[in-house]
Amino acid sequence: MSDDTVKTRLLSLDALRGFVMFWIMSGEHIIHALAKAAPIPVFVWMSSQLNHTEWNGITFYDMIFPIFLFVAGVSMPYSFDKKINSAGVKMPMELPQKEKRKIYLSMLKRTCILIFLGCVVNGLLRFEGYEQTRFASVLGRIGLAWFFAGIIYLNFGIKKQLLWFVGILIGYYLAMKLIPVPNFGAGVFTKEGSLASYVDQLFLPGRLHSIVYDPEGLFSTIPAIATALLGVFLGTFLRIQSNSTNKKLFILVASALVLILIGMLWNYDFPINKRLWTSSFVCYVGGCSILFFTFFYFIIDVLGYHKWAFPLLLIGSNSILIYMASEGLINFKHTAHFVFGGLIEFSPMIWQPVFVTLSVTIVQLILLYFLYKKKWFLKI
Repeated sequence: MSDDTVKTRLLSLDALRGFVMFWIMSGEHIIHALAKAAPIPVFVWMSSQLNHTEWNGITFYDMIFPIFLFVAGVSMPYSFDKKINSAGVKMPMELPQKEKRKIYLSMLKRTCILIFLGCVVNGLLRFEGYEQTRFASVLGRIGLAWFFAGIIYLNFGIKKQLLWFVGILIGYYLAMKLIPVPNFGAGVFTKEGSLASYVDQLFLPGRLHSIVYDPEGLFSTIPAIATALLGVFLGTFLRIQSNSTNKKLFILVASALVLILIGMLWNYDFPINKRLWTSSFVCYVGGCSILFFTFFYFIIDVLGYHKWAFPLLLIGSNSILIYMASEGLINFKHTAHFVFGGLIEFSPMIWQPVFVTLSVTIVQLILLYFLYKKKWFLKI
């Protein structure tokens, strides 16, 4: 595959986006049902990986959100490429201020829409009152982290972007380590005593997800900017690099392993923790994100095997829509039971939950295929 093809479209990026979204929309339920119906070690292990850790530690399920944010970062250099070329400049920081202002407004609009949609997923339109409304959300964090990563990308060259990345991670670590929290002191990384939890309690409006903290809170969104920046670095590397494919793959794998090692070492002093989005978490999951992307990139964009990934492309092309729908806006289980309920009843009782979850996935994919054929995409 030529570099020109890489610059125009990365099918692997859509496939990776679809892969991580699959587990949220219904994949996790399939594995949990399989682990109960056939409790063999591989299904039991997979099921355990599709639950969040209680606090410190890491599972595959903890990686889904940051990988999605990482993918949003990878897309940024490609989405801004047309504007940069039309302005006759080589680097985003060289764009005229007038053009930048237009981009800022577009980015701000996208961020506000994502924050609003996140609140809708949280039940905003149930009108339960200000104090019962949760304003922090997955979509809101994606919007905010992507926005600020975009500001950095548009105004600084790659060397200063790297300084921002390092500065964010070290600055967050020092703040969490050294700033004392009333009644707890400094350097406490518990649910009740961390600085991130304290900031959420003081400044986050409405209710918190877990009473004393919110996993998508205000302060812990700052290191999420670094996660988006990692994606920006990878997107920039692929877009402008003229190295051979083998050298690109080597650099990607090597950088991933270095980040994972940094995360593992940092874990001894600053635990890997998804809910606090610790700096060690950013590094460790960032390395894993690069490895996941490299796998999809090698299979799909380098070797050209992409037909197998079509269901993932369906999901990835409408990822925000299917996320919102599967989070409760649409009762897919009811539709699946209406269509496949009779067939499911003929199966052995122990396997019926497995077939129910599979039927939900089929209904979701049919909907996504219909939207894909109609070219109806939720673009934000």
